[in-house]
Amino acid sequence: MTKRSYYAPAGGLPPQSQILTDRAMFTEAYAVIPKGTMSDIVTSNLPHWNDARFWVLARPLSGFAETFSQYIAEVQPGGGSDTPETDDGVEAVLFVVEGAMELTLNGDTHQMGEGGYAFLPPSANWSLRNTGDVPVKFHWIRKAYQPVQGIDAPDAFVTNEADHDPIPMPNTDDAWATTRFVAPDDLRHDMHVNIVTFQPGGVIPFAETHVMEHGLYVLEGKAVYRLNQDWVEVEAGDFMWLRAFCPQACYAGGPGPFRYLLYKDVNRHMPLGKL
Repeated sequence: MTKRSYYAPAGGLPPQSQILTDRAMFTEAYAVIPKGTMSDIVTSNLPHWNDARFWVLARPLSGFAETFSQYIAEVQPGGGSDTPETDDGVEAVLFVVEGAMELTLNGDTHQMGEGGYAFLPPSANWSLRNTGDVPVKFHWIRKAYQPVQGIDAPDAFVTNEADHDPIPMPNTDDAWATTRFVAPDDLRHDMHVNIVTFQPGGVIPFAETHVMEHGLYVLEGKAVYRLNQDWVEVEAGDFMWLRAFCPQACYAGGPGPFRYLLYKDVNRHMPLGKL
C-alpha cells in the first residue's frame, strides 16, 4: 500500500532573527501563501466552535476569487462544534491532514483519521468533536451551492483517500494522476475537491487557462509552478489561490511525489449579471 503524507501547519511564531524575504505574494491573478506564514497570530476564531482555531486560506474577494472559502482548522482534544455552519445554502468538504475526529452527519457517527474526506451538502445536519488526546487538523472548504431546476442536490458521504485509486491522465505514463471523490459528469455537484499527484519529472505540459478558479494546498513534496507569467517554487504546506483564467502549469522535480488538494468550481452556467 502506498504511504501517503499530509502536511499540517504547526503554528508558533518565527524568531526575531529571521529575515523577512519570503515567497509570499498576492497579484492580480494569483496568490501564494507559504507554509511559514501560518503562524499563531494569523489564526481566526469562529462562532459556536470551542477549543478551535482556523487559518483562513481563501475567501471571496471583489475582483479576485469569488466562489469559495477554505480554512485549515486545528481543534484541541474535547473541542469542536454542534453548530459549525452558520450560513444557509452552504456545501462543504472536510479533509483530515493530522490526527482524528468524530463527525456526526445526519444522525450517523463517523470516525475520520488522516486522509478522511467528507462531503456535506447544504441540507446536511452535522457536528464535529475531537474525542482523542491530540489536536486534529483538517481542511474545511465551503461554497454556496448553486441549485438547478430538475437536478437533485448531491448526497452526503464520508470516505478516505486510501479507498480511491488515483486515475492516470491520458498519455502520461502514470506521471500525472487525479484521485476523484465524485464522478466528473455528476451534475449534482457544482464543485470538485480532488487530490492531484505528480511523480518526479511529471508535468502539466501546457499552460492551462480556464474558467474554473482554484485553491491548491500542497500535501506532499515540492515543485515549480507556473502562475500567470511567473514560475514559483512551492513545497508541502504552501497554498496557491488562482482566479479564473490564470494560466498555470507545473514541473515536479522530485525526489518524491508532489501532491496537492485541489478545489475547482464546475458544472454550472456562467452567471450573467449579479447573482
